Amino acid sequence: MSANNSELGAASPTQHAQVKAPIDVQGIVKRATELNDFGHLLEHVPYAKFIGMKVERFGDELIFKLPAKDDNIGNPVLPAIHGGVIAGFMEMSAIVQLMVFMQTAKVPKVVDFSIDYLRAGLHKDSFAECRITRQGRRVANVNIDCWQTNRKQLIATARAHFLID
Repeated sequence: MSANNSELGAASPTQHAQVKAPIDVQGIVKRATELNDFGHLLEHVPYAKFIGMKVERFGDELIFKLPAKDDNIGNPVLPAIHGGVIAGFMEMSAIVQLMVFMQTAKVPKVVDFSIDYLRAGLHKDSFAECRITRQGRRVANVNIDCWQTNRKQLIATARAHFLID
C-alpha cells in the first residue's frame, strides 16, 4: 500500500510555496509610531480589519475606535453590538497599546481577560482607552474602558494581563 507525502503529514511542494516570511512586528510598530499612522499596523491584524478598528494618537494617549458596522450587530432588535465584538475590540486595543508603548518585537500573549458589560453597545461608533497599570519584565496589566457618546457613561470595562517576554 503506497501513501503519498501529504497523507503522511509531510508538506507537498505547493504547500511549501505558501509559507510566508515572518512579519517584522517591531519594524511595523516603529514605523507606525514615527508616522503617527497606526492603520498600517492594524492592516496586519485580520480581526481588527474585519471589525473595522481604527486608532488615533493624541499626545501620549491612544484612542481606539470601533465604527458602527452592520456586521458587528449581535442583537438586531435594539440594534446592539455583539458582546464578543466589544470584548475583541477591547482586547485588541490593549494589545496595540502595549505594542506601541513598549516598541515590542513580539505580539503580547493574553494570559487573562475579564470584562464587565455595563450597558448595551448600541449601533453607533464605540471608543476605547487603555491604561497600562503595571509593566514588569514578563507580565503587563492593562485596564480598558469602552464608551460611545459620553466618555463618562461606559458600555464596558475590562482588565487584561499579558505575557510580554
